Amino acid sequence: MRQIIVIGIGAGDPDHLTLQAVKAIARTDVFLLLDKNEQRQDLIRLRRKMIEDHARPGHRIVQAPDPERDRTTEAYAEAVDDWRHRRAGLVERLVTEQVGPEETCALLVWGDPSLYDSVIAVLDQVLADGRTTFGYEVVPGVSSVSALAARHRTTLTRVGRPLHITTGRRLAAEGFPADSQDTVVMLDGQAAFTGLDPEGVHIHYGAYLGTPDEILAAGPLGETAPRIAELRRQARARKGWIMDTYLLRRTDG
Repeated sequence: MRQIIVIGIGAGDPDHLTLQAVKAIARTDVFLLLDKNEQRQDLIRLRRKMIEDHARPGHRIVQAPDPERDRTTEAYAEAVDDWRHRRAGLVERLVTEQVGPEETCALLVWGDPSLYDSVIAVLDQVLADGRTTFGYEVVPGVSSVSALAARHRTTLTRVGRPLHITTGRRLAAEGFPADSQDTVVMLDGQAAFTGLDPEGVHIHYGAYLGTPDEILAAGPLGETAPRIAELRRQARARKGWIMDTYLLRRTDG
């Protein structure tokens, strides 16, 4: 039976690779690279460098364009579901056409695939469709969330307090959760932190974590939000995309 390894490769620093990830790369026959758009080719280059450094001789790399998701529609859940179904169809085709019956293939996933990536859901969808079979395993990685805390030399939790993880979309719609003291925000395309009541809130921000383009900023939200928004604007204009996360922390209770 074909085997698939979903390998978490960290937030952007090649040194984020765990020994488990390095060993998984070394036993892979075929690497499936799903392209983003032309603006994100540096992400493809970084994955190719990891493969070059750690893969065994004779491996193959299969590259294909990742389906685009409709980011303009208000029907967010439906758009994500449609995208995942199209992505599942692509992965199924690549696996059946490019991976031999006894071979192992790998998908290199940013951060930790068990935290917020969709690859696991896509593979489960392929198996549920029933047209092909394979076994798969997941290798955890260094998430952008843990990398953010480490770069700011802080912890994600405080004594006796839970951690809330949400998205920029929900933060914009619902605000800073009233019952949360510490909230991590991911997938924020619109800088939702700029619309919050800044009173008693501190922000730890990071973009392109672990890469040469890394941006770090921290401070009281009211003072720091405008500077972060401008850094984001400049970075997005320069690179065409941004990948960031941040921790919001109440300091008044």
